[in-house]
This record gives sequence, C-alpha cells and structure tokens, in this order.
Amino acid sequence: MSASIYKVIEVIGTSEKSWEDAAINAVNRASQSLSDLRISEVLSQDLKIEEGKVVAFRTKLSLSFKYKDE
Repeated sequence: MSASIYKVIEVIGTSEKSWEDAAINAVNRASQSLSDLRISEVLSQDLKIEEGKVVAFRTKLSLSFKYKDE
C-alpha cells in the first residue's frame, strides 16, 4: 500500500444568493479543472456591499485533491 499525497489550494466563490451558494459555486468550478477533490473547508465569508446593499456573498475555501501517479 502506497502513501497518499494531497495538495491544498484556496479558492473564493461568489453568489448573489447566499454563502452556501458561493461555496457550491467554488467547488463546482474547481472540479472542472481539478480531479479527485477530497475535502473542502470554509475559511472565511464576507459580503460585497454597494450603496448600502449586499450585492454578493463570498466564501473562501480550502480544497484538497489527491495527487495521481503519472
């Protein structure tokens, strides 16, 4: 049995609806170019505000994916 190695990156997702949607958008987009995603952890959440109104929810995530043997 060989040891597994994982890479961890940070991504930020956005949504006009919610932080949950922002997180889902980030994972869905990352999965288009990364394979074998394993774990996601919410690192922070913030709001973009314009003229006193919330215009975007942002969620910063760490994502891990498994390195594959070449």
